[in-house]
Amino acid sequence: MKKLALAAVVAATISALLPAAAVAQNVATVNGKPVPKARVETLIQQVTKSGQQQRSPELEAQVKDEVVRREIFMQEAEKRGVPQTADYKAQMDLARQMLLIRGLMDDFKAKNPVTDAEAQGEYDKFKAANTGNEYRARHILVEKEEDAKALIAQIKGGANFEELAKKNSKDTGSAEKGGDLDFANPNNFVPEFSKAMTALQKGEMTQEPVKSQFGYHIIKLEDTRPATFPAFDDVKAQIKQRIEQQKMAEFQDSLIKKAKTDYTFSK
Repeated sequence: MKKLALAAVVAATISALLPAAAVAQNVATVNGKPVPKARVETLIQQVTKSGQQQRSPELEAQVKDEVVRREIFMQEAEKRGVPQTADYKAQMDLARQMLLIRGLMDDFKAKNPVTDAEAQGEYDKFKAANTGNEYRARHILVEKEEDAKALIAQIKGGANFEELAKKNSKDTGSAEKGGDLDFANPNNFVPEFSKAMTALQKGEMTQEPVKSQFGYHIIKLEDTRPATFPAFDDVKAQIKQRIEQQKMAEFQDSLIKKAKTDYTFSK
């Protein structure tokens, strides 16, 4: 009898706990329908994923409010037959496409992580291509050769290079700074410009207009210095991001090339 009584007590206790456990899985009920806590966790993960917001009691409270509001609005939408409308079905199809594609790309990234060795290799190649000296030059860019020659004559006659650059240069980005291009590797410029600039001595100016695809340049060399380069650890995250983007682009291109379609892409 004692064993039977004990069993009955245990069974009653378990039965009493089951509803509480079920309730613990929900954040609320709306019109008798439970709102699972999993929705709260999913939304919090989305909000904090970008790193712009950190998880906090205040954020959790705001997300819970939002989840319950959404359930109220969803129930009303269902009552009014919104899920049966053509627009809703079309939007759901678009959302499904986006989620599937995002899932595909996330799966590819997870299975093809960029290693430190890959990033180091890219860093070494870039560093090797940017050794030597950096040059600080000013330039004035104009459309016509005769205009460039006239400006060179003015500068030789005592006119201020910086003022002429501000008034006449087509390169608006540098014009407002008196033509100043700051320190840069010669490889950053078109070949014609780079060749003329590196042939100058500090303080010298090109005596003839330098033609490029952009027009005619008058170049003045302000200074040179040994090339500076950031440490690998300082740029590793950016390099990894760029390699990841390259891998993703190659993956997408490979899928497009393998697909059998009669469609011709515009680009």
